[in-house]
Amino acid sequence: MKNLITTLFLLIFLLASCKQNGVESKSTSPPKDLKTVFEKGNGNQTATYDETIAYYKMLAEQFTTITIEEIGLTDSGKPLHLITYSKNTVDWNTANENAIKILVNNGIHAGESDGIDASMMLMRDLATGAVKTPDNLIFSTIAIYNVGGSLNRNSDSRTNQNGPESYGFRGNARNYDLNRDFIKADSRNARAFYEVYHKINPDIFIDNHVSNGADYQYTLTHLFTQHNKLGSATGTYLQNNLQPDLEKALLKRSLPITPYVNVWNGPPESGFSQFMDSPRYSSGYTTLWNTLGLVVETHMLKPYKDRVAGTKAIMEEMIALGTKNMEAIKKARIESFAHFEKSRKYALSYTLDETKADTLQFMGYEPKNDKSALTGNTLLTYDRSKPFTKAVPFYNQYIPGDSITIPEYYVIPSGQWHVIDLLRANRIKMQPLTEDTTYKVGTYRIADYGTVTNPYEGHYIHNSVVLEETVGEVRFRESDILVPTAQPGIRYILETLEPAATDSFFRWNFFDTILQQKEGFSSYVFEATAAKLLAENPAIKKEFEAKKSSNKEFKSDNYAQLEWIHKRSKNYEKAHLTYPIYKIYYEN
Repeated sequence: MKNLITTLFLLIFLLASCKQNGVESKSTSPPKDLKTVFEKGNGNQTATYDETIAYYKMLAEQFTTITIEEIGLTDSGKPLHLITYSKNTVDWNTANENAIKILVNNGIHAGESDGIDASMMLMRDLATGAVKTPDNLIFSTIAIYNVGGSLNRNSDSRTNQNGPESYGFRGNARNYDLNRDFIKADSRNARAFYEVYHKINPDIFIDNHVSNGADYQYTLTHLFTQHNKLGSATGTYLQNNLQPDLEKALLKRSLPITPYVNVWNGPPESGFSQFMDSPRYSSGYTTLWNTLGLVVETHMLKPYKDRVAGTKAIMEEMIALGTKNMEAIKKARIESFAHFEKSRKYALSYTLDETKADTLQFMGYEPKNDKSALTGNTLLTYDRSKPFTKAVPFYNQYIPGDSITIPEYYVIPSGQWHVIDLLRANRIKMQPLTEDTTYKVGTYRIADYGTVTNPYEGHYIHNSVVLEETVGEVRFRESDILVPTAQPGIRYILETLEPAATDSFFRWNFFDTILQQKEGFSSYVFEATAAKLLAENPAIKKEFEAKKSSNKEFKSDNYAQLEWIHKRSKNYEKAHLTYPIYKIYYEN
C-alpha cells in the first residue's frame, strides 16, 4: 500500500510539473525556443512554408492546447495544415456550440505574408498564456492556404510592397488567384477549404491580406463582409456591434483603423465605397453560411514589422470580442439561418446606394498631380510631409435588386455530376429519385447573355443574363437529384444554381454546352419542311413576313430565314439554351 501511495504521489507530481503558466505541456522537459523566424530576424523576414509547418508541429508537441492536422490536398500536392487552439479537447464530430469558433486564413496570396507570421506568434501566445482567454474559445488557423504560391518564393513580384525581403507568389501551383475561386472551386485548395470550413462551421472568419491602392496614414484597414448582403440578424450585428467595437478596441491600443480604401487612380479624400465581396471571395463565400467575415488589409507601404504586429492585434481583439459576446453572435447566426430557410424571396444582386454615406474622419496625405519626368504625363502621388484628417464620405449601403421566388426543390439531372459533386462537398442535403417521375417544374431558357472578351481565372465569365421561365411537366429519370431549399445551405444553393446570380455556376461556364447547338440543317433539305410549317401555321407565317418586311438584312439572308423557321419547328433541339436545372415551387 505504501508503494502504491508513493507511486500515485509521483504521478500527481509529474502531472503538476507539466503545467507551465497554467498551460499544460506535453512533456516534462522545458519548452524549446518559442521565437518565430520573424522574431529572430530583423523584422523584415517571413517564415518559409517548411519553417511555418515545423514551428506549428513544435508547438503541438509542446502544448496539449495546440493540435495540428493535415486536411485535403492542394494543387501543389501538399495538404492544408489546420492548427487549432482550445483549452478543452475538441470533438469535430459535434457542433461545439458551447464555444466561439474562429477560423483564420493566411497566405491566400502568398506574397501577403503578414498573417502567416502573426498567426504563429498568436498561437504561441495563446498556448503559453501570454494572451489570456476564457475557456469558450476554439481558435483555428490555416497555416498557409496557397501552398504552391508559398513554395514559389521570390523578392520581386510584389512591386508595390515594402517588405518582407522574400515571400511567396500570388498565383497558386496552377497560377490561380485563390481568392477568386471559392465558388467555382477549380483548385484542390478550394475543395480542401470546404472540408476545413464545414468541419468547423466558424462563427467568425478572418482572412489576412495586404492592400494595394492609395497612400494614407493607416497601417490597418478592414474589409468586413458587406452587411446588407450578409443580411438578417448577422448583418445587423456586424454593422452595429462587431465593426465599431473592433475599431474602438484598436484605437485604445493606438492602432487606428479605417474601412478598406476602395479607390484606384484617384485620391481617397473624395470618398469611396465599401467593397462588395461576392461569393467568389473568401468572405463572400462564408457569408452564405451566415458567418461574420473580416478581411484584414494592412497597407503595403508600411514597414513589415508594423503590419505583422497590427495583424496580430486585430486577431487578439477579435478573440476578445468573440468570447465576450458569444451568446449574441450565436443568437444572430441562429436567427439568420431561420430567416433564410423560411424566406420565399431572395435578392440576387445589390446596387450601391449613392444617396447615403457615412462620414469618416480619414487620415490621409495630400495628393499631388505632378508631371512625370519619365512619361511626361500627369502622375498622382502623395506628399507624406502633409498628413491630414478630413471628413470623407464612405458609401456602405447597398440596395437589393433582382429577386427570385425560392422554390421548394431544385431538380438536377444526374448527368450534371460536376455540380452535384460541388454541392456534396458543401454538405448540401440531396436525395436521388428512386424511380422515373414526372414533376411540374419551372424551366429557364437563356434568352440573352454577354460574355467577357478576356479570360478571367481560367474562364470567360457570362454577364447580362436574361432569362425566360416557363412552367410545365418534365419527366425525370431514376437517380436524378432533388435538392430541398429548406436547409442551412440555402444561400449556397441559390447563389450557385440561379443563372442570374452574380457568381452562379452558369456565369462561370459550367453549362456552356447548352449554348451551342448540336444538330443543324442543310438549306436545300429543310426548305420544303419550312414551307410546309408556314403553310400550316398562319401566325408564324405572319410573324415571318413582318420580319422580312422590317429587316432588310434578314430578307437578303436565305440561311437566316430558314434558321428562324427551324427554331420554331419540332426539329429544333430542346436542349439548346435550356438551362438543365429545374425548379419545383411551393404549392401555396
